[in-house]
Amino acid sequence: MNLLEVKSISKTYGSGEMAVHALKNVSFSVPKGEFVAVIGESGSGKSTLLNILGALDAPTSGKVYIDGKDTFAMKEQSLTIFRRRNIGFIFQAFNLIPELTVEQNMIFPLLLDYRKPKKKDLEELLSVLNLTDRRNHLPSQLSGGQQQRVAIGRALITHPSLILADEPTGNLDTQNTSEVIALLKAASRRYEQTIIMITHNRSIAQSADRILQVSDGVLADMGRCRE
Repeated sequence: MNLLEVKSISKTYGSGEMAVHALKNVSFSVPKGEFVAVIGESGSGKSTLLNILGALDAPTSGKVYIDGKDTFAMKEQSLTIFRRRNIGFIFQAFNLIPELTVEQNMIFPLLLDYRKPKKKDLEELLSVLNLTDRRNHLPSQLSGGQQQRVAIGRALITHPSLILADEPTGNLDTQNTSEVIALLKAASRRYEQTIIMITHNRSIAQSADRILQVSDGVLADMGRCRE
């Protein structure tokens, strides 16, 4: 079963001679639980694609279906709720709230949705992310790798069906990069979550199940990676 269906997505900024065609008739599907890497040069359109998948930007034309639901057919309030409950975001900049502890940062998306965090889920995530002994620390007291693990925990806490990661290892050293990629792979297996990760690093992309390449707004499926 496909968790994500992208059908003939195009995105154009501006008009006439000033028009920029960021995406050109992009179509692909991703089964539930697959870990997909999207590669491409700067300005190729991969970040535009991720923003559309996450319903942070609307396509000029085309459709996006997440778990069978047409995201851009929803009214704004319904889309906001759907995005909050079904899509987790991980960015290169950790975007943690500096005044909140590790635990508070992780459960923040639940509180925004007026939901009470389940202690079992929180304890499991803290353990999986190796953050149990850092739960009461502030972001300023953490290493870059630890901060990114908190950001991953924040994305996972709502049990989203789709996780979108934009250069999640861009600010990390080699060791922390390996750990973060391993955690993302583990999440896709353990929680059956579909992950779309943007990266400019081809060796990191090889860690995914499949690679998509965006070049000048055109998407090509590079096939499955070897185990």
